[in-house]
Amino acid sequence: MKGLSKDSATWHEVEAERAGQRIDNYLTTRLKGVPKSHIYRILRSGEVRVNSRRVGPDYRLEEGDRVRLPPLRTAPPTAAKRQAPAPRLRLDVLYEDEVLLVINKPAGVAVHGGSGIGLGVVEQLRLAQPQARFLELAHRLDRGTSGVLMLAKRRSALLSLHRQLREGRVQKFYAALVKGRWRDKQRSVRLALEKHLVASGERRVSVNREGLPAHTVCRLRRAYSRYSLLEAELKTGRTHQIRVHLAHIGFPIAGDDKYGDFKLNKELARQGLKRMFLHASKTVVAHPQSGAELVLESPLPPDLKAFVAALEAEEADRAKGS
Repeated sequence: MKGLSKDSATWHEVEAERAGQRIDNYLTTRLKGVPKSHIYRILRSGEVRVNSRRVGPDYRLEEGDRVRLPPLRTAPPTAAKRQAPAPRLRLDVLYEDEVLLVINKPAGVAVHGGSGIGLGVVEQLRLAQPQARFLELAHRLDRGTSGVLMLAKRRSALLSLHRQLREGRVQKFYAALVKGRWRDKQRSVRLALEKHLVASGERRVSVNREGLPAHTVCRLRRAYSRYSLLEAELKTGRTHQIRVHLAHIGFPIAGDDKYGDFKLNKELARQGLKRMFLHASKTVVAHPQSGAELVLESPLPPDLKAFVAALEAEEADRAKGS
């Protein structure tokens, strides 16, 4: 935004499609390239005003609000502080119309930029589609998780998707390869989860009865001698829910670098699995405009498919030898 490099504040009127958006998210979109830490700093200091009043980061904008942005000068990052570039996003569109964009997110790409990450999925998509006046994540996937990711192209669509997610009307299915021999055809895991920070400042999630309720339904799809391929259905959408639930009951996800079996992960990397085996394979949702049911599917990506094929070959060899 050109006005930000001058020595005077700029004022912006909120368009209809931005109504209901949090001010911190609005600023992230407006102030491209400005670190989130700085955005929260100018909010706390009162340099950002809405209708001449100070607001907190959770303030939700209304159509016609006048937002004051302070003058900002951002020096080019030094080599030591430069953010790591995000991998170039190769857009694999699963579905798109005038209000909804659904992509097949690759593993290793964060859904949004942050500390140490230059550009996430949503920032790259905005750069690729400069004509889009509105483009927001409807939900999130972990950086290491691939698969179905929904983005709204209108505020009304975003509100509809959020309402469906909040009310538990969106069906979300994941493919997960876990350590160990899963015995049940289907098992419901109901364990409350709580977020906390570890000494390094990283966010972690653990099972805690004082936490928020969380429910995952796990179905066995294929059993191997040392691993099991599961379909995990999210009934709630807590941070790291599938990963923590499975690790807690003794079936950590293969390749999970936060909650998994770290010794096993090294062995798996040597065998060709260099990422977490968790893939958002299917989402069933009502179209945010028409209400028609959408079944959005993403097949296993080549690296995971290849690892499954290697397991199948290993099982076949074992069967021949027995």
